[in-house]
Amino acid sequence: MADQGGMWRGLVLAAAVAAGLIGAGLAWAGPAAQIPAQPEAGSFRMGIEPWLGYGLWHVAAAKGLFRAQGLTDVEIVNFTQDKDLNAALVSGRLDGANVATHTALVLAAAGLRIRIVALLDVSMTADAIIAGPGIAHVSDLKGKAVAYEQGSTSHILLSYALSQNGMTLADVTSVPMPALDSAAAVTTLQVPAGVSYEPYLSLARIVDPTVRLLYTAAEDPGLISDVFVVREEVLATRPGQVAALLRVWQAAHDDYEKDRIGGRAIIAKAVGAAPEQLSAAFDGVIYSSLADNRRELTGAFTEHVIADVKRAARAAGVLHGDVDAVGLIDPRFIAATTP
Repeated sequence: MADQGGMWRGLVLAAAVAAGLIGAGLAWAGPAAQIPAQPEAGSFRMGIEPWLGYGLWHVAAAKGLFRAQGLTDVEIVNFTQDKDLNAALVSGRLDGANVATHTALVLAAAGLRIRIVALLDVSMTADAIIAGPGIAHVSDLKGKAVAYEQGSTSHILLSYALSQNGMTLADVTSVPMPALDSAAAVTTLQVPAGVSYEPYLSLARIVDPTVRLLYTAAEDPGLISDVFVVREEVLATRPGQVAALLRVWQAAHDDYEKDRIGGRAIIAKAVGAAPEQLSAAFDGVIYSSLADNRRELTGAFTEHVIADVKRAARAAGVLHGDVDAVGLIDPRFIAATTP
Protein backbone atom coordinates (compact mmCIF):
# COMPACT_ATOMS: atom_id res chain seq x y z
CA MET A 1 0.00 0.00 0.00
CA ALA A 2 2.86 2.40 0.77
CA ASP A 3 4.17 2.27 -2.78
CA GLN A 4 0.67 2.72 -4.22
CA GLY A 5 0.12 5.69 -1.94
CA GLY A 6 3.36 7.26 -3.16
CA MET A 7 2.36 6.75 -6.77
CA TRP A 8 -1.06 8.32 -6.08
CA ARG A 9 0.44 11.36 -4.38
CA GLY A 10 2.84 11.73 -7.27
CA LEU A 11 -0.01 11.60 -9.76
CA VAL A 12 -1.91 14.31 -7.91
CA LEU A 13 1.12 16.57 -7.63
CA ALA A 14 2.05 16.08 -11.26
CA ALA A 15 -1.46 16.90 -12.40
CA ALA A 16 -1.59 19.97 -10.21
CA VAL A 17 1.75 21.26 -11.47
CA ALA A 18 0.74 20.57 -15.07
CA ALA A 19 -2.41 22.61 -14.53
CA GLY A 20 -0.34 25.46 -13.15
CA LEU A 21 -2.12 25.35 -9.82
CA ILE A 22 0.75 25.05 -7.34
CA GLY A 23 2.49 28.30 -6.56
CA ALA A 24 0.40 30.13 -9.12
CA GLY A 25 -0.78 32.88 -6.81
CA LEU A 26 -4.41 32.07 -7.56
CA ALA A 27 -6.65 35.16 -7.65
CA TRP A 28 -9.58 34.59 -5.35
CA ALA A 29 -13.09 35.72 -6.09
CA GLY A 30 -13.22 37.85 -2.97
CA PRO A 31 -15.64 37.87 -0.05
CA ALA A 32 -19.16 36.50 -0.17
CA ALA A 33 -20.61 39.88 -1.10
CA GLN A 34 -18.66 39.80 -4.36
CA ILE A 35 -19.98 36.43 -5.51
CA PRO A 36 -22.32 37.07 -8.48
CA ALA A 37 -26.02 36.52 -7.98
CA GLN A 38 -26.22 34.88 -11.41
CA PRO A 39 -24.08 31.98 -12.68
CA GLU A 40 -21.49 32.52 -15.37
CA ALA A 41 -22.05 30.95 -18.78
CA GLY A 42 -20.52 27.59 -19.54
CA SER A 43 -20.68 24.00 -18.39
CA PHE A 44 -20.00 22.46 -14.98
CA ARG A 45 -18.92 18.84 -14.76
CA MET A 46 -19.75 17.22 -11.43
CA GLY A 47 -18.48 13.82 -10.28
CA ILE A 48 -20.84 11.54 -8.37
CA GLU A 49 -21.16 7.94 -7.17
CA PRO A 50 -24.25 5.77 -6.49
CA TRP A 51 -24.50 6.82 -2.84
CA LEU A 52 -27.78 7.95 -1.27
CA GLY A 53 -26.11 10.96 0.32
CA TYR A 54 -25.66 12.55 -3.09
CA GLY A 55 -29.25 11.84 -4.04
CA LEU A 56 -30.54 15.41 -3.95
CA TRP A 57 -28.58 16.14 -7.13
CA HIS A 58 -30.67 13.47 -8.87
CA VAL A 59 -33.83 15.11 -7.54
CA ALA A 60 -32.55 18.42 -8.92
CA ALA A 61 -31.91 16.92 -12.35
CA ALA A 62 -35.32 15.24 -12.50
CA LYS A 63 -37.18 18.37 -11.40
CA GLY A 64 -35.35 20.87 -13.65
CA LEU A 65 -33.87 22.70 -10.67
CA PHE A 66 -30.50 23.37 -12.31
CA ARG A 67 -32.10 25.31 -15.13
CA ALA A 68 -34.33 27.14 -12.64
CA GLN A 69 -31.16 28.61 -11.11
CA GLY A 70 -29.74 29.62 -14.49
CA LEU A 71 -27.46 26.60 -14.86
CA THR A 72 -28.12 25.33 -18.36
CA ASP A 73 -25.21 22.91 -18.76
CA VAL A 74 -24.51 20.84 -15.66
CA GLU A 75 -23.20 17.37 -16.44
CA ILE A 76 -23.44 14.79 -13.67
CA VAL A 77 -20.69 12.25 -14.35
CA ASN A 78 -21.20 8.87 -12.69
CA PHE A 79 -18.44 6.70 -11.22
CA THR A 80 -18.60 3.42 -9.33
CA GLN A 81 -15.29 3.61 -7.45
CA ASP A 82 -13.58 6.36 -5.49
CA LYS A 83 -10.30 5.92 -7.32
CA ASP A 84 -11.84 6.63 -10.71
CA LEU A 85 -13.70 9.73 -9.55
CA ASN A 86 -10.58 11.00 -7.78
CA ALA A 87 -8.46 10.49 -10.89
CA ALA A 88 -10.96 12.46 -12.99
CA LEU A 89 -10.89 15.33 -10.50
CA VAL A 90 -7.09 15.28 -10.42
CA SER A 91 -6.82 15.33 -14.21
CA GLY A 92 -9.17 18.31 -14.55
CA ARG A 93 -11.93 16.34 -16.25
CA LEU A 94 -14.25 17.43 -13.42
CA ASP A 95 -14.89 20.93 -12.07
CA GLY A 96 -16.15 19.64 -8.75
CA ALA A 97 -17.13 16.44 -7.05
CA ASN A 98 -19.11 14.88 -4.26
CA VAL A 99 -16.61 13.08 -2.05
CA ALA A 100 -16.20 11.77 1.47
CA THR A 101 -14.73 14.25 3.92
CA HIS A 102 -11.60 12.16 4.33
CA THR A 103 -11.16 12.01 0.54
CA ALA A 104 -11.12 15.81 0.38
CA LEU A 105 -8.34 15.79 2.99
CA VAL A 106 -6.36 13.11 1.14
CA LEU A 107 -6.55 14.95 -2.19
CA ALA A 108 -5.62 18.29 -0.64
CA ALA A 109 -2.71 16.75 1.28
CA ALA A 110 -1.41 15.36 -2.01
CA GLY A 111 -1.38 18.83 -3.56
CA LEU A 112 -4.68 19.12 -5.42
CA ARG A 113 -6.04 22.67 -5.13
CA ILE A 114 -9.63 22.13 -4.06
CA ARG A 115 -11.85 23.64 -1.39
CA ILE A 116 -14.83 22.29 0.53
CA VAL A 117 -17.79 24.58 -0.20
CA ALA A 118 -20.58 22.60 1.47
CA LEU A 119 -21.34 19.71 3.79
CA LEU A 120 -23.77 17.45 1.92
CA ASP A 121 -24.70 14.67 4.30
CA VAL A 122 -23.82 12.69 7.39
CA SER A 123 -24.10 8.92 7.35
CA MET A 124 -25.46 7.24 10.46
CA THR A 125 -26.51 3.67 9.66
CA ALA A 126 -25.97 3.98 5.90
CA ASP A 127 -22.28 2.99 6.19
CA ALA A 128 -21.64 -0.19 8.09
CA ILE A 129 -19.72 -3.37 8.68
CA ILE A 130 -21.97 -6.32 7.89
CA ALA A 131 -21.41 -9.91 8.91
CA GLY A 132 -22.80 -13.35 8.39
CA PRO A 133 -23.25 -16.21 10.85
CA GLY A 134 -20.63 -16.62 13.56
CA ILE A 135 -19.71 -12.94 13.83
CA ALA A 136 -21.59 -11.28 16.69
CA HIS A 137 -19.17 -8.54 17.76
CA VAL A 138 -16.37 -6.49 16.22
CA SER A 139 -13.94 -8.43 18.41
CA ASP A 140 -14.96 -11.59 16.50
CA LEU A 141 -13.30 -10.17 13.39
CA LYS A 142 -9.82 -10.89 14.73
CA GLY A 143 -8.05 -13.20 12.31
CA LYS A 144 -10.97 -13.11 9.89
CA ALA A 145 -11.16 -11.94 6.27
CA VAL A 146 -12.96 -8.62 5.79
CA ALA A 147 -13.85 -7.21 2.37
CA TYR A 148 -13.75 -3.44 1.83
CA GLU A 149 -12.76 -0.82 -0.71
CA GLN A 150 -9.34 0.48 0.24
CA GLY A 151 -9.01 4.24 0.61
CA SER A 152 -12.78 4.66 0.89
CA THR A 153 -15.16 5.48 3.73
CA SER A 154 -15.35 1.73 4.33
CA HIS A 155 -11.61 1.68 5.03
CA ILE A 156 -11.97 4.51 7.54
CA LEU A 157 -14.96 2.93 9.28
CA LEU A 158 -13.32 -0.49 9.61
CA SER A 159 -10.11 0.99 10.98
CA TYR A 160 -12.05 3.10 13.49
CA ALA A 161 -14.26 0.19 14.61
CA LEU A 162 -11.22 -2.02 15.16
CA SER A 163 -9.43 0.71 17.12
CA GLN A 164 -12.44 1.06 19.41
CA ASN A 165 -12.13 -2.65 20.14
CA GLY A 166 -8.40 -2.76 20.79
CA MET A 167 -7.37 -3.89 17.32
CA THR A 168 -5.90 -2.54 14.09
CA LEU A 169 -6.18 -3.52 10.43
CA ALA A 170 -3.22 -5.84 11.01
CA ASP A 171 -5.54 -8.01 13.12
CA VAL A 172 -7.77 -8.88 10.15
CA THR A 173 -7.13 -10.16 6.65
CA SER A 174 -7.99 -7.34 4.27
CA VAL A 175 -9.76 -8.37 1.07
CA PRO A 176 -9.79 -5.36 -1.29
CA MET A 177 -12.87 -4.98 -3.49
CA PRO A 178 -15.43 -2.29 -4.46
CA ALA A 179 -18.30 -1.52 -2.09
CA LEU A 180 -20.90 -3.42 -4.15
CA ASP A 181 -18.73 -6.52 -4.29
CA SER A 182 -17.89 -6.28 -0.58
CA ALA A 183 -21.54 -6.50 0.36
CA ALA A 184 -22.19 -9.30 -2.12
CA ALA A 185 -19.18 -11.26 -0.87
CA VAL A 186 -20.79 -11.56 2.56
CA THR A 187 -24.04 -12.94 1.13
CA THR A 188 -22.18 -15.53 -0.94
CA LEU A 189 -19.99 -16.55 2.04
CA GLN A 190 -16.78 -15.53 0.28
CA VAL A 191 -15.90 -13.61 3.42
CA PRO A 192 -17.45 -13.62 6.91
CA ALA A 193 -17.66 -9.82 7.00
CA GLY A 194 -17.50 -6.80 4.73
CA VAL A 195 -17.82 -3.03 4.83
CA SER A 196 -20.08 -1.14 2.46
CA TYR A 197 -22.70 1.57 2.18
CA GLU A 198 -26.26 2.03 0.97
CA PRO A 199 -27.92 0.88 -1.21
CA TYR A 200 -25.62 -2.14 -1.13
CA LEU A 201 -26.18 -2.83 2.59
CA SER A 202 -29.94 -3.09 2.19
CA LEU A 203 -29.64 -5.19 -0.96
CA ALA A 204 -27.31 -7.62 0.82
CA ARG A 205 -29.78 -8.05 3.69
CA ILE A 206 -32.60 -8.67 1.24
CA VAL A 207 -30.58 -11.36 -0.53
CA ASP A 208 -29.63 -12.95 2.80
CA PRO A 209 -31.72 -11.95 5.84
CA THR A 210 -29.16 -13.58 8.15
CA VAL A 211 -26.68 -10.81 7.32
CA ARG A 212 -26.61 -8.29 10.15
CA LEU A 213 -25.25 -4.82 10.79
CA LEU A 214 -22.23 -5.29 13.01
CA TYR A 215 -21.04 -1.68 13.38
CA THR A 216 -22.37 1.54 11.86
CA ALA A 217 -21.16 5.08 11.31
CA ALA A 218 -23.65 6.22 13.96
CA GLU A 219 -21.06 5.22 16.56
CA ASP A 220 -19.26 8.51 15.73
CA PRO A 221 -21.63 10.89 13.89
CA GLY A 222 -19.77 12.86 11.24
CA LEU A 223 -16.90 10.39 10.89
CA ILE A 224 -18.53 9.27 7.65
CA SER A 225 -19.76 12.42 5.97
CA ASP A 226 -19.65 13.89 2.49
CA VAL A 227 -18.74 17.26 1.10
CA PHE A 228 -18.92 19.13 -2.18
CA VAL A 229 -15.45 20.11 -3.36
CA VAL A 230 -14.61 22.45 -6.24
CA ARG A 231 -11.30 23.11 -7.92
CA GLU A 232 -9.81 26.44 -6.87
CA GLU A 233 -9.51 27.81 -10.39
CA VAL A 234 -13.24 27.20 -10.87
CA LEU A 235 -14.00 29.03 -7.63
CA ALA A 236 -11.94 31.94 -8.91
CA THR A 237 -13.34 32.10 -12.43
CA ARG A 238 -16.91 30.84 -11.98
CA PRO A 239 -18.00 31.70 -8.43
CA GLY A 240 -21.54 32.44 -9.58
CA GLN A 241 -21.91 28.88 -10.85
CA VAL A 242 -20.82 27.46 -7.51
CA ALA A 243 -23.26 29.65 -5.57
CA ALA A 244 -26.04 28.65 -7.98
CA LEU A 245 -25.24 24.97 -7.43
CA LEU A 246 -25.67 25.42 -3.70
CA ARG A 247 -29.04 27.08 -4.30
CA VAL A 248 -29.97 24.07 -6.42
CA TRP A 249 -29.02 21.74 -3.55
CA GLN A 250 -31.29 23.72 -1.22
CA ALA A 251 -34.15 23.69 -3.73
CA ALA A 252 -33.79 19.92 -4.03
CA HIS A 253 -33.67 19.64 -0.22
CA ASP A 254 -36.91 21.62 0.03
CA ASP A 255 -38.55 19.48 -2.65
CA TYR A 256 -37.43 16.28 -0.92
CA GLU A 257 -38.82 17.41 2.43
CA LYS A 258 -42.18 18.19 0.81
CA ASP A 259 -42.36 14.91 -1.12
CA ARG A 260 -40.13 12.24 0.39
CA ILE A 261 -41.91 9.42 -1.40
CA GLY A 262 -41.35 11.02 -4.80
CA GLY A 263 -37.81 12.11 -3.95
CA ARG A 264 -36.84 8.67 -2.71
CA ALA A 265 -38.23 7.08 -5.87
CA ILE A 266 -36.02 9.35 -7.98
CA ILE A 267 -32.92 8.65 -5.89
CA ALA A 268 -33.53 4.90 -5.70
CA LYS A 269 -33.82 4.69 -9.48
CA ALA A 270 -30.59 6.66 -9.89
CA VAL A 271 -28.64 4.29 -7.63
CA GLY A 272 -30.17 1.17 -9.17
CA ALA A 273 -32.63 0.01 -6.52
CA ALA A 274 -36.35 0.00 -5.81
CA PRO A 275 -37.66 2.53 -3.23
CA GLU A 276 -39.22 -0.19 -1.07
CA GLN A 277 -35.80 -1.82 -0.75
CA LEU A 278 -34.28 1.32 0.70
CA SER A 279 -36.75 2.65 3.26
CA ALA A 280 -34.42 1.91 6.19
CA ALA A 281 -31.42 3.01 4.16
CA PHE A 282 -32.79 6.52 3.64
CA ASP A 283 -33.41 6.84 7.36
CA GLY A 284 -29.69 6.28 7.90
CA VAL A 285 -28.66 9.41 5.99
CA ILE A 286 -29.04 13.02 7.12
CA TYR A 287 -29.07 15.56 4.27
CA SER A 288 -27.59 18.96 5.14
CA SER A 289 -29.50 22.09 4.17
CA LEU A 290 -27.81 25.44 3.60
CA ALA A 291 -28.99 26.51 7.06
CA ASP A 292 -27.35 23.39 8.49
CA ASN A 293 -24.20 24.33 6.61
CA ARG A 294 -24.18 27.86 7.93
CA ARG A 295 -24.33 26.44 11.44
CA GLU A 296 -21.90 23.54 10.91
CA LEU A 297 -19.25 25.40 8.93
CA THR A 298 -18.97 27.91 11.76
CA GLY A 299 -19.54 25.31 14.47
CA ALA A 300 -19.20 21.60 15.11
CA PHE A 301 -18.00 20.47 11.69
CA THR A 302 -15.20 23.03 11.60
CA GLU A 303 -14.41 22.92 15.30
CA HIS A 304 -14.01 19.18 15.78
CA VAL A 305 -15.65 16.86 13.21
CA ILE A 306 -13.17 17.44 10.40
CA ALA A 307 -10.30 17.07 12.87
CA ASP A 308 -11.76 13.73 14.00
CA VAL A 309 -11.94 12.61 10.38
CA LYS A 310 -8.34 13.68 9.84
CA ARG A 311 -7.17 11.62 12.82
CA ALA A 312 -9.16 8.57 11.70
CA ALA A 313 -7.83 8.82 8.14
CA ARG A 314 -4.28 9.06 9.40
CA ALA A 315 -4.77 6.13 11.77
CA ALA A 316 -6.15 4.04 8.89
CA GLY A 317 -3.07 4.80 6.82
CA VAL A 318 -5.17 6.56 4.19
CA LEU A 319 -3.97 10.13 4.82
CA HIS A 320 -0.31 10.84 4.17
CA GLY A 321 1.35 14.18 4.71
CA ASP A 322 -0.31 17.09 6.41
CA VAL A 323 -3.25 19.27 5.48
CA ASP A 324 -4.88 22.30 7.06
CA ALA A 325 -8.29 20.70 7.51
CA VAL A 326 -10.05 23.85 8.72
CA GLY A 327 -8.34 25.97 6.06
CA LEU A 328 -9.69 23.63 3.41
CA ILE A 329 -13.22 24.87 4.12
CA ASP A 330 -14.39 27.88 2.09
CA PRO A 331 -17.59 29.18 3.73
CA ARG A 332 -18.03 32.17 1.40
CA PHE A 333 -20.47 30.41 -0.89
CA ILE A 334 -22.74 29.28 1.93
CA ALA A 335 -22.63 32.82 3.29
CA ALA A 336 -23.60 34.18 -0.14
CA THR A 337 -26.61 31.88 -0.45
CA THR A 338 -28.14 32.08 3.03
CA PRO A 339 -29.54 35.06 4.95
